Amino acid sequence: MFGGVTTAATVLPMALAYGVATGLGPVAGMYGAIAVGFCAAVFGGTPARIAFPNGAMTVAMMIVLAQHAKTPSEAFTIVMLAGVIQVALGLLRVGRFINYTPYSMIAGFTSGIGLIIIIIQVLPFLGAPPAPGGLFGIIRAWPEAVLTLNPHSVIVGAVCLAICVFWPRRLGRFMPGPLLALIVGTAMAALWLHDAPTIGKLPQGLPALYLPELAPGLLLSALQPALTLALIGSVNSLVASLVADTLTRTRHKPNRELFGQGIANVSAGVLGALPGAGAPSGTTVNVRAGGTTPVSGVTCAAVLLALVLGLGWIAEPIPVAALSGILIKVGWDIIDRRLITRIRHVQREYLLVMALTLVLTVFVDLITAIAIGLIVAGFARARAREQRELGRVISVPLLDREFFPSDTDAGDVDEFRARVGLVDLRGEFSFASANELAWMIGADIQEHEVTIFDFSNTVHMDDSAALIIERLIDAAAAAKTECIVLNLSGPVEETLRSLNVFRRVPAERFVDDLGSARELAGNLLERKGR
Repeated sequence: MFGGVTTAATVLPMALAYGVATGLGPVAGMYGAIAVGFCAAVFGGTPARIAFPNGAMTVAMMIVLAQHAKTPSEAFTIVMLAGVIQVALGLLRVGRFINYTPYSMIAGFTSGIGLIIIIIQVLPFLGAPPAPGGLFGIIRAWPEAVLTLNPHSVIVGAVCLAICVFWPRRLGRFMPGPLLALIVGTAMAALWLHDAPTIGKLPQGLPALYLPELAPGLLLSALQPALTLALIGSVNSLVASLVADTLTRTRHKPNRELFGQGIANVSAGVLGALPGAGAPSGTTVNVRAGGTTPVSGVTCAAVLLALVLGLGWIAEPIPVAALSGILIKVGWDIIDRRLITRIRHVQREYLLVMALTLVLTVFVDLITAIAIGLIVAGFARARAREQRELGRVISVPLLDREFFPSDTDAGDVDEFRARVGLVDLRGEFSFASANELAWMIGADIQEHEVTIFDFSNTVHMDDSAALIIERLIDAAAAAKTECIVLNLSGPVEETLRSLNVFRRVPAERFVDDLGSARELAGNLLERKGR
C-alpha cells in the first residue's frame, strides 16, 4: 500500500499533464490512470508493474484525435478497439513474440516520441495558446510565441523543469521530483506570478460513459490507428514487465499481461479517458517503495480516484507551464541517450533502422514509423543472417592425388587435377542466404566433373534454401557434372525430399560416409573416361 501511495504521487502530475496535452482535459488523464492502473493490476500478468497513460500512448492518442476521429465518441471507439486487439493478442498467446522487436527500432521510436513531447510543450511553456496544424503548425507558431511570451509562464515552467532535472534521486522515494515541481509551481503562480494560465475548474463526479460506435465504415477506418495503439501499448507494457522482473527477480506472464492491458484500455475508452500501458518509471518507483503485488496498482488507482471525486479543487490552480516543464523533462528522459551516445559502435544497418524510425515518428506518423521500421529491421536481420550462414559454407576442390588412393579406378590420376569438388553445408540455411548461396558455389560446381554435397553438419534448411539446392543440381546437370549426396538425414532430408529436390539424382548416388563417396566418385570418373 505504501508503494501504491508513493506511486500515486508520481503518477498524478503525469496524468494531469498528459490529459492537458491531448486537449481532452486533465480529468481524461486522471481517469485514464485510474482505469488503466486498476484493470492492469487486477487482470495483468506482472504483479509489481504500474500502468498509466504514458508519452507514447499520449502522442498516439493525439494523432487519433487529429487525424482519425471527428468526434470524441469515434476516438474512444478506436481506444476500445485497440484494447480488444490486445485482448486477442493475449488469447492467441503471441505476447512473447512482441519481445522480438529489435532494440534499434524501439530506441528510434521512443526517442521520436520524446522529441514530439518536447516540441509540443514549447508553446504552453511560453504561455502561448495551442496551435492548429499538427506538429508543423506548432513549430510555425514558435516565432510568434517567443515574441509574445508570458514571463510568468516561462518562470514557472523553468523552475519546475529545474526541479525535475536537479532534484536528487535519493530523495525521490520520499518526495518525487515531479510532485515537488507541481507544488512549487502552483505556489509561485498563486502567490506571485498570477498571469500564468492555470488548469481551471475541473468537472466533479463520475465521468460520462461512451459506448462503441459499431458502424462498419467507422470500424474499418478505425482498424489501422487501433492496431497502432495496441502495438505501442503492448511493447511498452512488456518492456515495463521486464523492468519489474529485473527489480523483483520474478518472471511475468506476457500473454496474461496483454490480456489485462487490453481490458484496461477497453475500460479507458468506455470512461472517455486516455489509453495507457505499463510504465517503467512508475514500476521502478513502486518496487523501490516496497510494492511487489497487485495491491500497489489498486491502491494507486484508489488514491487518484479519491482526488477526482472529492479533492479535484487541488488541481485547479496548477499552472499549465508547470505541467509543461515536467513533460519536457519526461520527453528528455524518454529519448534513448544510452544508445545515441554509443552511436559510433552501432552496426550500420541497425543505425539506419533507428534513424529512419526516429525521423518518421517525428515528421510523418507513428503508423508509418512502425511499419517501415519493422520492414527495414527485417532486412537488416536478413543481411546479418545471410553473412552468418554463408560464412559456414565450404566449397573446395579435392586434388586427385590426395582424394584418390594409388589403386583407384578413377582413371589416370593427374597430380595437379581436381576433378572432384566438395560442398560442405554447415549450420542453418534460409531465404536470407539462398540466392547468394547459388552464386557463390554455382561456378565452383561447373568446374568439376563430380561434386559431393555434404549434409553431415547441416542443421536446418527452409524451403527457399532447399529450392536453391535443386537449382544447383540442375546447373550441375547442364554442365554435365555428376552429383553425390553425402550424409543426408533427419529434418533436412525430410524438407528436401518433400519438395522433390533430388528428382535428377539417382538413388545410388546417396551415400553415408566419405569412403563410399570416394569410391562412387572414382566409378563415375572411370565411366566418363571411357
